[in-house]
Amino acid sequence: MWLRALLVAPAVAACVLAWAEFVHRRASGRRLGDSSDIAPTTTEAVVVLGYRNRGRRANYVNRYRVRAGLRSFDSDAAERVLVLCGGRVAGVVAEAELMAAYARERGYTGPIRLEAESTTTWENIRNAIPLVEDAGTIKIVSNSLHAEKGRACLWRLRPDLARRLRRAREHRVGEIALLKPLAAIVGLGDLARLRVAHTR
Repeated sequence: MWLRALLVAPAVAACVLAWAEFVHRRASGRRLGDSSDIAPTTTEAVVVLGYRNRGRRANYVNRYRVRAGLRSFDSDAAERVLVLCGGRVAGVVAEAELMAAYARERGYTGPIRLEAESTTTWENIRNAIPLVEDAGTIKIVSNSLHAEKGRACLWRLRPDLARRLRRAREHRVGEIALLKPLAAIVGLGDLARLRVAHTR
């Protein structure tokens, strides 16, 4: 019995990981705007959504999100701005401030705008709106399903700005692979609840 379990377990784990990769890959390309009406050299805002951070340095998840945000910039953009979102959800320092410090450690020297008051995804997006209204293109970065939730919130709050949404580069096969199954389950649940709330 135990030998059979040892043989089956890797196959099950591989199926779960493959499913999570598929779900994240699909989510990364949904709820985007129409790219045909924006010139490739326009101003670009990359919005990174924070994750609860207990310490005084960016945690593993927030470091990953910042790296994904930085690689999401379009090299053809005339101007770029990094918008970091997240308040003091689990610690004494706002997530946005911790991510800003990490972005600088990574060598980012461009402009940063902080939204350091929000405690939910809805508040992240709502409070970031004044920081991205001047951008011709907007990219929202997190894990792929959470980023899709952020885009869904923007479509509900400001569809005119949502039409400027472009695909970010948060999804890479094999990256944060062990976190993706849980993130997929949580993300799918969040999106389902958001749809239900929208129909009421």
